[in-house]
Amino acid sequence: MTDVFDAKTSPAAFPAPFVSSVMAVKPDWIDYNGHLNMAYYNVLFDQGIDEAFETVGLGLDYLKARGGSFFTAETHVCYLREVSLEDPVRVRVHLLDCDAKRAHVFEELVHAEEGWTSATLEQMSLHVDMQAKKVTPWPDDIAENFKAMHAAHSALPIPPQVGRVIKIKRG
Repeated sequence: MTDVFDAKTSPAAFPAPFVSSVMAVKPDWIDYNGHLNMAYYNVLFDQGIDEAFETVGLGLDYLKARGGSFFTAETHVCYLREVSLEDPVRVRVHLLDCDAKRAHVFEELVHAEEGWTSATLEQMSLHVDMQAKKVTPWPDDIAENFKAMHAAHSALPIPPQVGRVIKIKRG
């Protein structure tokens, strides 16, 4: 797959939500509780968003050719159901919003065969100029692709985990 797309990409070109390739839980990712260690949920989410962002033109080719990338500024993970050794999983990616420099994304780690959700992740990503090591606007073609993806995803319902705050409720 190429990392560069025409800036006039239509929303129809972006599946809603984006669904990653199938991934498997590896033996060394299992913790002493017998399930996927929390750190590796982030590995799977990261691989899923890498696949999704390649469709807007971001990826290794973009980094090499244009010197830009995207960094994670903030995440919020909710663990809902255990994943076990060698469970096949996919990541569903829903672009919630985007602006000149940021992409607000919701991801679900789902069992690839049974469809249940194991975990969710809400993330804010930033475009970074790798030479200057600072946040900069997306190039026009990438921004247009994000707008098209957002338009394709705008009909999806907002998941209940979006915008959650961690706190202990009293009384």
